[in-house]
Amino acid sequence: MKRAIYPGSFDPVTLGHEDIIRRAAGMCDELIIAVGNNKAKNPLFSLDERVSMLKDVVESYDNVSVDTFDGLLVDFAAEKDAKIIVRGLRMISDFEFELQSAQTNSALNPQVETIFLCTNAAYSFLSSSAVRETGIFGGDVRGFVPEVVSDRVARKMREIYESK
Repeated sequence: MKRAIYPGSFDPVTLGHEDIIRRAAGMCDELIIAVGNNKAKNPLFSLDERVSMLKDVVESYDNVSVDTFDGLLVDFAAEKDAKIIVRGLRMISDFEFELQSAQTNSALNPQVETIFLCTNAAYSFLSSSAVRETGIFGGDVRGFVPEVVSDRVARKMREIYESK
């Protein structure tokens, strides 16, 4: 069985993430969306909110689940018996960072391979940071996030915008 992990912070999940999920799910028997609990980051959405949004996004997929992890991704992969890490690339700067991460992961666990999927060109500009910045300043984020979570994301952004 080919089990893959698609890790990230997903703060919030975007249409670009959804595109990678859809394509990766078609390439493996099981895809685990792994939401990182990175204590060095200060996420806008709580871990529970991010997991809930992702579960809504992947609800129609039989072979996709959502989980959380702390610590090293390769340790989580070993725990889940996953041999593939999926990463999305939007631009060359993503590749430089992701290549370094992939090589580090390979040094830590040579049994785990990283595959890169290039983001659909329609989403190449899109990042969670861009969604947060747009929303925090009152912009409409509905065209940037999956429809099933757009109201929750827009509501959270409005709350932040109105509190400023």
